[in-house]
Amino acid sequence: MPHDLHIVDVFAQERYTGNQLAVVETGGDLTGEEMQTVAREMDFSETTFVESRTDPYRVRIFTPEAEVPFAGHPTLGTAHVVRERVADGRPERVVLDLDAGAVPVESRERDGEETLWMTQQPPTFGETLAHDRLAAVLGLSADRLDTDWPVQVVSTGLPTVILPLADREALTAIDLDREAYRGLTDDREAKLVHAFCPEPRSPDNDLAVRMFAPAYGVPEDPATGSANGCLAAYLARHAYLGSGVVDARVEQGYEIGRPSLLYLAATDRGHTVNVEVGGRVLEVVRGSLL
Repeated sequence: MPHDLHIVDVFAQERYTGNQLAVVETGGDLTGEEMQTVAREMDFSETTFVESRTDPYRVRIFTPEAEVPFAGHPTLGTAHVVRERVADGRPERVVLDLDAGAVPVESRERDGEETLWMTQQPPTFGETLAHDRLAAVLGLSADRLDTDWPVQVVSTGLPTVILPLADREALTAIDLDREAYRGLTDDREAKLVHAFCPEPRSPDNDLAVRMFAPAYGVPEDPATGSANGCLAAYLARHAYLGSGVVDARVEQGYEIGRPSLLYLAATDRGHTVNVEVGGRVLEVVRGSLL
């Protein structure tokens, strides 16, 4: 049976930028193996499958290599498709039932444009890692990392290594060492390596980032909602931007020709950090999966 297929650009300011996502309406009649095959065929960072037509909407997320419990740009992109094509009446708020838990997504206006915002799961703050080890993973000398701030594993559903770099020159110079990456991630649940610096290209933005996840079949991601949610939690917990309240614009994807813009909001309340990530979603393709 054919299934409705949508391709959207997430965290995009115009079509053919941001992070591509394929969304398939399945009705729950595809097996996990079939979904993985479709995700491998699409070969985007992720492909999602909407298995129900009522709120909360059951959604499964696959990279080309594996199913994952949570990912950010698939959450926003799928919520857009659900609001526009699945739900009745284009609701302002929908809830996606993901393996990592229920994630609400709502529509808001930001900078004069409609954006979608997800409230991520409460973050957990894990181990800190040696700066020189992460420098080796990124193919950089140790002095290219900012040792005033920790390298730390943070998770809002998908564990991520957050690491601060000294400047954008270091960010641009990253040349991921696959062997060092495997040595870091093989015995850890954290497979995402998310580097950031305080020197964005645009003066309107606050940070520039890059994210690498070869273990999931994603050599580099154009825009990563989950990792940037972890970054938002890190920024708030360590008061990197001067306080425990974060309201930031983050640019990503320029190095691979997919410029993206993400909005981060976080508040450190002591016992936990509230994390939201927002961005625009633009539909590019509508068709059928045969």
